[in-house]
Amino acid sequence: MLQTLAFILLLAASGFAVAAYGSFHWKRGTRNLRSGLNAARIPVTPQFVDFHELEGLPAPVQRYFRIALTDGMPMVARVDVRHRGGMNMSATSTQWKPFTSDQQIVTRRPGFDWNARINMLPGVAVLVHDAYVAGEGSLRAALLGLVTVADMRGTADLAKGELMRFFAEAAWYPTALLPSQGVSWEAVDAHSARATLVDGAVTVTLHFGFDETGVIETVRVDARGRTVGGRTVPTPWHGRFWNYQDKGGMRVPINGEVAWILPAGAQPYRRGEVTAIAHEFAK
Repeated sequence: MLQTLAFILLLAASGFAVAAYGSFHWKRGTRNLRSGLNAARIPVTPQFVDFHELEGLPAPVQRYFRIALTDGMPMVARVDVRHRGGMNMSATSTQWKPFTSDQQIVTRRPGFDWNARINMLPGVAVLVHDAYVAGEGSLRAALLGLVTVADMRGTADLAKGELMRFFAEAAWYPTALLPSQGVSWEAVDAHSARATLVDGAVTVTLHFGFDETGVIETVRVDARGRTVGGRTVPTPWHGRFWNYQDKGGMRVPINGEVAWILPAGAQPYRRGEVTAIAHEFAK
């Protein structure tokens, strides 16, 4: 009996030590990623929102900016966001696992690092970095922060997909969608418009849909790179936002969901809510 108890305690101690080392190793990687993210920053200009630049934009886009922003407010330079929610770990069915994450975003040069913890089993987590830094996309996932289960970086498809994420999530930092920040808008209809963003060699275009109140309700693209069996397959992609609240002097969404649009229908793979958000403004 005592020998069994000692063995169980030894296993528990070993597991704790492995988890602690994995967490330490992962945090070091997070610091390195974010150091590169901030090193690539450039000054945000102009420093203040000027509604004169809304002239000539599609009507739903003008309406959105007038709802989400205030004329004369400072531009967003950086955002720190915390989330909680669920990740669907199955590509074809539903296998939801809870996650928590913190994300740092810089608006110029556009970039972000999403640092997530997905709880697969009690005490067993997969740690994930999804990032776009200085024009390069990367995705790394490791069991307990030590055993690599995915490691992708440096491809044109990945860079494009990650810049799409930055662009789609700009509802959290709406000054980044203004024309002065490099965004070109094209009218579609009374409730939607297309927007294009260029970052170095990477160009992305998204379709933005606005709800009856005027805020961004959906974002979509006809082809975003989805990894299937080690290959990148262009696949329609869709995101939606809801539960807008006033944060940092702006109207931003608290809840969101993203999905791949497959022949059988929408396959959501991440849904969650913002638990904290802090904006740093240009100065």
